[in-house]
Amino acid sequence: MALVGLVRVSTDKQNVDRQHDALDPICIKVFEEKISGKLAVDDRPALSAALEYVREGDMLTVQEVDRLGRDTLTGLLTLAELFERGIAVKVLEGIGAGEHSEMNLLLELALVLASERRRDIVKKTKNGLEAARSRGRVGGRRPVMTEALVVQAAALREKGFSLKQIQPHLRITDGKNKGKNPSVGAISQALRQHDEAGSRA
Repeated sequence: MALVGLVRVSTDKQNVDRQHDALDPICIKVFEEKISGKLAVDDRPALSAALEYVREGDMLTVQEVDRLGRDTLTGLLTLAELFERGIAVKVLEGIGAGEHSEMNLLLELALVLASERRRDIVKKTKNGLEAARSRGRVGGRRPVMTEALVVQAAALREKGFSLKQIQPHLRITDGKNKGKNPSVGAISQALRQHDEAGSRA
């Protein structure tokens, strides 16, 4: 039996050292991703790679259960896929800490709480930005997905490209990340906003 680690944070600015400190000494390999835990498994390259790497009898190891997914449904589907393949999950800290080879109430509770915590963070951030705008200040980061990049991404999606396949075709045009590919999470969010705007038109 081998332990295979998964490190996840939502943005490039968040620190992964604490998770690596917990996982690196005990895992034969650790996969890292900086992407929203709300995305589906197929849209998370590191998680997908980890699932390809682990074998029956191995344990996918995370510091806390919400590293698998902040969205309750995504987390449950990920766990269900692992358990169906005979892959156990080891959670080091928090609610759900322990070794699990099948779904149980503790894991479900941990994922529900993680999802609630994420919604609370989003709500507080939105309220803070609205308060800043009401005072004449514009908060938040400048979006990396320009209108041109969104149009390009939407066109590729229409051709049947997945988010992972779209990513290499896009290049950020300005700012400190100029020349880099936008994250899968940024592409997903931009396309979702694009679709919502289209439905209102």
